[in-house]
Amino acid sequence: MKKLTASFVLLLLIMTVLAGCNKGDSPASSNGNGKGENVVNIGFSGPLSGAAALYGKRTLNGVEMAVKEINDAGGFEVKGKKYTLNLVSLDDKYLPNETGANAKRLVQEYDTPIIFTPHSGGVLALQVFNEQEKFIIGAYTSEPAVTESGNSLTVRIPPNYEGYIEPFTSYAMEHSGKKMAALPTSSQYGKDWTEAILPYWEKQGGKVVYKSSIDFAKETDFFTIVTNALKKDPDVLFIGGASEPTAKVAKQARELGFKGGFIIMDQAKLDQMKPISGSYETLEGSIGVLPLIDSDEEAVPAFVKNYQKQYKEDPSSEVGLNYIAMHAFVEAMKAAGSVDDAQAIREHMQDGLANLAPEQKIYDIPSIDEHGGFASTIVVGAVEGGKVVPIR
Repeated sequence: MKKLTASFVLLLLIMTVLAGCNKGDSPASSNGNGKGENVVNIGFSGPLSGAAALYGKRTLNGVEMAVKEINDAGGFEVKGKKYTLNLVSLDDKYLPNETGANAKRLVQEYDTPIIFTPHSGGVLALQVFNEQEKFIIGAYTSEPAVTESGNSLTVRIPPNYEGYIEPFTSYAMEHSGKKMAALPTSSQYGKDWTEAILPYWEKQGGKVVYKSSIDFAKETDFFTIVTNALKKDPDVLFIGGASEPTAKVAKQARELGFKGGFIIMDQAKLDQMKPISGSYETLEGSIGVLPLIDSDEEAVPAFVKNYQKQYKEDPSSEVGLNYIAMHAFVEAMKAAGSVDDAQAIREHMQDGLANLAPEQKIYDIPSIDEHGGFASTIVVGAVEGGKVVPIR
């Protein structure tokens, strides 16, 4: 993967400093019964408004659910002292410069040792200064560049998206055909995903008949771009971004007569797309991430029941992975013997994963790799006959 250029890093730094002059909205604090003087503040900066708001809220829900569980159990103990957690969240509108400004505020006002953010642009913005400010980035992005950059205080939570390329390509070619039209999100994550999958698609004998991208922050009607793509008679549409706008692209393609399959980037989730698309029949022939509710991990049924009770919806994979990450961070604090030494906590993340309770293991994450990425198992699902089936 390509490395960050010096000019890009400098640009991010300038944008962050300028944005830091405007503090924006007040943060939301969710302490889940966190109280007393021994409180550890956990930061979150993500899209809580705009086209990706539901995606951002679900990543936040996963962290929040873990915080509530920890606090409701009486907190946790480090070196004989009891601590509770307080989750402080800020909306960054999916804008990296806002993520940087939010992080500076979270560190300066709340002394947060960990800040979660669910988009690669935000992670890259924080990597400009997180080592100097001494906080860990809880990076909910499958972008491999965020750990390949060598940042010593970054933990990448979801699997590297490169692991999806082979199974997605094989399934789509076998079930739909070899002509692809690419209509991914225009974010840096979308650009990198596209640069990874298109050469692989062509190497396997496929043909890319149309290539463009969609800025979901600005566009809500995709008629023109989808029409242009379908004029090239593709067998497969490569789409993705946040679940809701991605589902609208798929639905519009069907309304315009598209009969082929969809390769769905890992940020979008089949189960979250279903309500927007209208049914799984609309998504027939899709290949994407297996929904958490369809997982066969032993801890999943109880987790799903608890989440449904609290949030009145089914949990998505971003909920589950951020939930695990928060519990793993607390276990790492215990192993490190510190709630505020970011380097020590990061160095004990393997202990954090190893010490997770059985009921918290809703995904199989046995280790953290040398670059700081959770080494979790890739789980893939496809829509066949109007329902999601696991693809082994």
